[in-house]
Amino acid sequence: MISIRIKQSEHKLREIGVSPSHSRMKIVSYLIGNKNHPTVDEIYSALKPSMPTLSKTTVYSTVKLLVDKGFLLPLFIDENEVRYDPDVSVHAHFKCRKCGDLHDVQASVQKIYNKEGHLIENTHIYFTGICFHCKK
Repeated sequence: MISIRIKQSEHKLREIGVSPSHSRMKIVSYLIGNKNHPTVDEIYSALKPSMPTLSKTTVYSTVKLLVDKGFLLPLFIDENEVRYDPDVSVHAHFKCRKCGDLHDVQASVQKIYNKEGHLIENTHIYFTGICFHCKK
């Protein structure tokens, strides 16, 4: 399943005008294979052992490019960090205030009406609380 998503991602990158270089595909593969909504530092730390020439600048620039092209969703749940999600569909996020884990939450947002006629391009819904693991 993950390998299919990686192949689809490679095709999608080409469609949006992004060359699927080795380092970019490693970053995309990591994001797809890990549902932890990582920070740039987490991506870098996870990939550095298998990619000794990888720089943090490469990770930052790749993530910025993927966000700019609409391939990644930046998550601003905390003031101190930005996390990234390869699932750009409309969904919510839940962050546990005890362990700090971040989970996808399905939230139905069918239509958003506004009388002023604003063009809504993004929806970010964040929940905080205690996850089921910490609640035990």
